Amino acid sequence: MSEFLIATFEGGGNIAPCVGMIRRLLARGHRVRVLGDAVLRAEMEAAGAAFRPWSTAPSRADRRPESDTMRDWAATEPGGGLIRLLDHLTIGPAAEYAADTFAELTRAPADALLCCDVMFGPTIGAEAAGVPFVMFGTNVSILPIEGIPPLGPGLMPPTTAEDHAMAEGVAAWFQAMMNERLPLLNAARATYGLPPLATAMEQPRRARMTLLATSPAFDFPATALPPDLRYVGPLLDPPDWAAGWDSPWAADDARPLVLVALSSTFQDQAGTIQRLLDATASLPLRVVVTLGPALAGAVLRVPTNAAVLDHASHDAVMREAALIVTHCGHGTVMRALAHHRPMLCLPMGRDQNDNAARVVARGAGIRLAPDAETSALREVITTLLAEPSYAEAAAALGRAIAYAATPDALVDALEELTDCARCRDAA
Repeated sequence: MSEFLIATFEGGGNIAPCVGMIRRLLARGHRVRVLGDAVLRAEMEAAGAAFRPWSTAPSRADRRPESDTMRDWAATEPGGGLIRLLDHLTIGPAAEYAADTFAELTRAPADALLCCDVMFGPTIGAEAAGVPFVMFGTNVSILPIEGIPPLGPGLMPPTTAEDHAMAEGVAAWFQAMMNERLPLLNAARATYGLPPLATAMEQPRRARMTLLATSPAFDFPATALPPDLRYVGPLLDPPDWAAGWDSPWAADDARPLVLVALSSTFQDQAGTIQRLLDATASLPLRVVVTLGPALAGAVLRVPTNAAVLDHASHDAVMREAALIVTHCGHGTVMRALAHHRPMLCLPMGRDQNDNAARVVARGAGIRLAPDAETSALREVITTLLAEPSYAEAAAALGRAIAYAATPDALVDALEELTDCARCRDAA
């Protein structure tokens, strides 16, 4: 039996996989503690983990937009969302996250730290405490992988000289933005007598392993994978706040069902939802819109063929749906593909452009900008429902993901890590 400390934050789609990881570790007899935003206490304790909120580092007490210091949805400049991520989570508050993590590991040692891959600060605290750490990603990798386009704008694998130049330029820009903030990382490291780094990317690279809760069947193929990186498959545990779903329509209603699910976190998406309701109002469809905690209670003009819910079980709705309209958060995409459903992709930032690129590249959906006009939304929804190739491609990709899945991959990897550490200690 091992003791694991998880370091995470309220980021919406990263929480359900974190809960899934907790449940799987506990089922194998391990102990789990969580350091995270205060708002996560109920979910983490319900999953069976001990919980402590960040005290020095930023800690959200609720999911209201006002409590989100990152405000990446407000960025207007290219790459602005990623810069806000670096400044408000990944590197900016690294010293504070390091201090809280070091204090927790000093209070109660652990065999390993499992750190959300967009947080570098907790790994400094673990390194200072002499505890091995693992980077845990709940989507495609934020770290560069040879042969895979860099994260951010949703690039396809390059095929032309222009494509290669674009990918190289994006990668170089991201590295430069990280290295501009390198003094903050090195200052945090110096607090504990740790040597300085030459590049910011060296901090996550010091992990014993990187685990990605996605599938190689979904990701673009790499030229070469880092030896310590493993795909452990999507973790699709439903969030605790997702209620069941009873259809408001008659059982013999033959109109296709469309699910609109545009993020459980605030991304200023109410306008997009309204345009989707307007676009589908005149179509022979049934439309279910789930708002999630951030938009619960939003006032919208709802046509007679639509039901707008604060929350509902996406699995239950997807079993009946013909099409999923999504921001392309990783969890929603994986769930749609598990149900073999095609997608209208409306990415709004974060990892969403890159997930959308993978969906579109496999022919399982169409991508539009989230500010697309009502007429464009209506036209694409009609196309996706009328052309069977999209559903066929989604089913093929869903089957490939299921075939590649190894249910115990996550826990097996972590047990291998702690077993190896014990062997080294014994030697």
